[in-house]
Amino acid sequence: MSQETTYLELSEVDGSAHKFYEVVVDDAALTVRYGRIGDQGQVKTTAYTDNARARAAAAKKIGEKVRKGYAPAVRGIRQKRAVSRRQIVSTRSTARTAPVLWRYDSGAPAFGIFVDGQSCMVGNEHGVITTLGHDARVLDQVRLPDGVKCIVADDAWIYAGCDDGNVYDLSGKVPRVAYAIAPDIDIYWLDIHDGVLGVSDADGGIAAVDHEDEFLWRRPGRGRSAWMVRCDADALYHGHSQGVTGYDWRTGRELWHTRTGSVLFGWQERGAVFAGTGTREVVRLAKDGRAERTYRCDAPVFSCATAEGGRYVFAGDSQSSIYCFDAAGNRLWKLGTGCGSAYSMQYHEERLYVVTTGGYLACVDASEPAIRAAEAGDVPEVVDVKAPARLPEPAAWTTVEVTSDVDGGVVVQCVEDGGRLRVHVLSGGYRPDWSVQFPKGIRVPGARYLVTEVRESGRGGFYRAYGDIRRLR
Repeated sequence: MSQETTYLELSEVDGSAHKFYEVVVDDAALTVRYGRIGDQGQVKTTAYTDNARARAAAAKKIGEKVRKGYAPAVRGIRQKRAVSRRQIVSTRSTARTAPVLWRYDSGAPAFGIFVDGQSCMVGNEHGVITTLGHDARVLDQVRLPDGVKCIVADDAWIYAGCDDGNVYDLSGKVPRVAYAIAPDIDIYWLDIHDGVLGVSDADGGIAAVDHEDEFLWRRPGRGRSAWMVRCDADALYHGHSQGVTGYDWRTGRELWHTRTGSVLFGWQERGAVFAGTGTREVVRLAKDGRAERTYRCDAPVFSCATAEGGRYVFAGDSQSSIYCFDAAGNRLWKLGTGCGSAYSMQYHEERLYVVTTGGYLACVDASEPAIRAAEAGDVPEVVDVKAPARLPEPAAWTTVEVTSDVDGGVVVQCVEDGGRLRVHVLSGGYRPDWSVQFPKGIRVPGARYLVTEVRESGRGGFYRAYGDIRRLR
């Protein structure tokens, strides 16, 4: 008996969806393959008792997808979204070696880093995110469908932005798609504040995306290669080839523009933003655009970070060196990482964490005694953290556990509204007209779900699901 194949795609005009769904019936077996257009996708095969039952199941699945807007297509006509990598030449540092306490080889170049009081995370170009304790123990590892651009936090939520255009919520046991970025945007960097996502791209464009991944606004910037976007309650700060520009997050109106060298990375504190530039300096800007100070390095700056309040300013250059300056701009020290140039960095409790071109997450003792000893050539023996024996399977981000127990959570429901699927709270004590930021890959019209917690956004007007999600029978 010959195979019957149905191939469907959903690629919306506003770019919020760019995915395929393929159904193959082969005798009594039904195989479904789905994912982002241009990717291999995930595959699931189910055996039935006969061909008639397999065809009936296939027809049901196809009907569900067609009702959601999928249409027959020819595989290969629509292309995978563009993905750009930083074209980097990283050389070895000639400075003395920094006091690296431990380092973890993630297996591929890494941009994504997140550090808090409990743990530190690294996400690499293979899509693998590894969580380690500050004592260098590997605590967890998850594998996303595509390379990790960055890891950012927004209150209790932690998100990973990936090359596939999806932004995954990492707050539950299973990563879930919280945002899906338009496929015509070649993402360079992402940031988020109170549920509003800032996206910068290869063409120098900038966009603000709301909790339902719909554009609040989108506009071209003043330059190209926009490696920096930072968000706060008032503005999006956009760094590109011509400097840094501030935009009102509500309207996209330009607030100010300041010329610097070509920006390769950005950081922010409460009252300032910091731009690492190709002209060998970090520039501190007030949030009204005034250039306040520069921190001079010896090579193009790939990354920067600060201690709280800007008490210390750190930088990583293209020659595998890291720097520390005081708030006034005086260079305090320069040392080599020993494991590549720092793509991203973060400071936490007298330790500087860097992720590098070599794929390492390295923990540097940035305390004054350790630095003075390193400058004299006395460094601790580096602990090389052993990676897990095997990579994890790709996260099953489109699957969800089914339960009938409604205790200990908040009940929400998925409904069709204006041609899109929205989620509203059914449990008491919440505004029924407000929508919930809820994963895209598991929404089914009419279905009810139990979520660990629902919290109001700081900006108001919508809720955000937090923690684990189960579907109710």
